[in-house]
Amino acid sequence: MKVLLKIIYESIVQALQSLVGNKLRTFLSLLGITIGIFCIIAVKSAVDSLENSIKSGFNELGSDVIYVQTMPWGEDPGENYWKYAKRPEPSYKDYYAISEKSRLSEFTAYTVFTGGKTIKYKSSSVSNAFIMGATYDYKNMQSIDIEKGRYFTPQEYNTGSNKIVLGFQVAQSLFNTLEPIGKEVKLFGQKYVVIGVLKSEGENMFNFLNFDEVMWVSFNNLKRFVNTNENSNVGKLLSIKARPDADVEELKGELTSILRASRRLKPAEDENFALNELSMLSQILDAVFSIMNFAGLLIGVFALIVGMFSVANIMFVSVKERTSIIGIKKALGAKRSIILLEFLIESIILCLIGGILGLLCVIGVLKGVSGMIPFEIFLSTTNVVWGVGASVAVGIISGIIPAVMASNLDPVVAIRS
Repeated sequence: MKVLLKIIYESIVQALQSLVGNKLRTFLSLLGITIGIFCIIAVKSAVDSLENSIKSGFNELGSDVIYVQTMPWGEDPGENYWKYAKRPEPSYKDYYAISEKSRLSEFTAYTVFTGGKTIKYKSSSVSNAFIMGATYDYKNMQSIDIEKGRYFTPQEYNTGSNKIVLGFQVAQSLFNTLEPIGKEVKLFGQKYVVIGVLKSEGENMFNFLNFDEVMWVSFNNLKRFVNTNENSNVGKLLSIKARPDADVEELKGELTSILRASRRLKPAEDENFALNELSMLSQILDAVFSIMNFAGLLIGVFALIVGMFSVANIMFVSVKERTSIIGIKKALGAKRSIILLEFLIESIILCLIGGILGLLCVIGVLKGVSGMIPFEIFLSTTNVVWGVGASVAVGIISGIIPAVMASNLDPVVAIRS
């Protein structure tokens, strides 16, 4: 063990001496390694950050949730646009049928969205924030946190009372530093009591529903002021969450039967609805992110190949310069494995230095770019391990031939040279 540690120490010293003694040659040789690691890890970090941001936006839509819509998510919207445009939108009648008859669902929610309204508190007002009217179980299906106050009570929902939950930004704009809970605001020409404020979601360009700017009322309240009928010009969302012990495919089969009966479709007629789930989008995104990662890997590999030949060249020169020293070591009893390990470790150290420089470049670029894009970009521990591992692999590949050549030198011939 002591011998191995001594070899590693001497190899590190020799690698550093090579760096210091041949600065320009070393710089040009390690440049390829640095660029290669930078390309691979920078692209992987950007793709991972983008994927994380998009999927965090998906999370607010709920997991294990099926959405009844006119168009399937897995198809190109342009291919059968007119076919899907003729389909009826999900309605409260569909929601009621599923709520009454489904045995495999845990929660069912029907939500209506509309915008362009103004909410006021004394001299403060917010325009064009969107209004959401949802059935009672909606909160159980979404990743939404109420920071202050509470949710609607069953009685408030059933009677459609004028109670409202505000998004973080709406509450800030209306009340600033004032306590919003219990205050009366004006909406639809009516007085509403603020009962809750949602936790801030922060900036994320992939938040599909920006709950920071929402005015949330019960469905029974909203339908008193907005036309929520099937043909009305408002957004509609019908979502169903599976029971923990239920199979999603079985639930989809059950929902198909319920909706066909509710919409009175004949046995020979095709469904006029689509059942979508987040896994459909995740599969599409996984394919896209795989292509992006492969593109970054391909660019990085070419740079690493250039760097690999450069490091191999350094190692060949190093063997040539130390030939007589190798002969003396072998004459004094050094084994071939010791000589091979010595040069192999030196090659790995050189590549690790290039890899670390590449990772430092990635950190610098990510910090500079983070303030310019609307989502968080980060360097994960996994990607750091990827960078270090790639550097070690390149070091082994580029150093193995020079190391074998050095270990095979004849001691007498080596000393004479």
